Amino acid sequence: MFKSLYDKIVSQISAADIEADTRDAAVRLATAVLMVDVALVDSRFDETEFDRMLELIKGHFGLGTQEAAELINAANAKADELVSVHEFTQLLHKHLSHDEKTRVVQLLWSIAYADGELDKYEDSLVLKISDLLHVSRGRVMRLKHDAQRIM
Repeated sequence: MFKSLYDKIVSQISAADIEADTRDAAVRLATAVLMVDVALVDSRFDETEFDRMLELIKGHFGLGTQEAAELINAANAKADELVSVHEFTQLLHKHLSHDEKTRVVQLLWSIAYADGELDKYEDSLVLKISDLLHVSRGRVMRLKHDAQRIM
């Protein structure tokens, strides 16, 4: 009886760990896809933007250079197939706290300003994603101003 109970507990803990790992991987991919989409929306994706994205992903997710580059490549493949950002914003909205969603918006503004210019399409896309993540417009505008000032 105790062995059976022990086995049940161990299997539930293992399932929870797998579920958390899967969720974390999905959140990382969704965030990276949105970052790539912002970088590509102005039809220019240069080395500066890639380097900035690599740096941001490494820092935000605590990944090594190789892992971050692989995530960007996977995100780029997903972004090529992207029809709508809703799938990815819904996933992030469901699994992230308000502060984490705000950090995602901050990352997006950093990518939008990575090449030193904010294209109108980048601006529009970040605002759209921010709305879908339910981050207040006032907070979004402060993040935008902060990203502009840093660049």
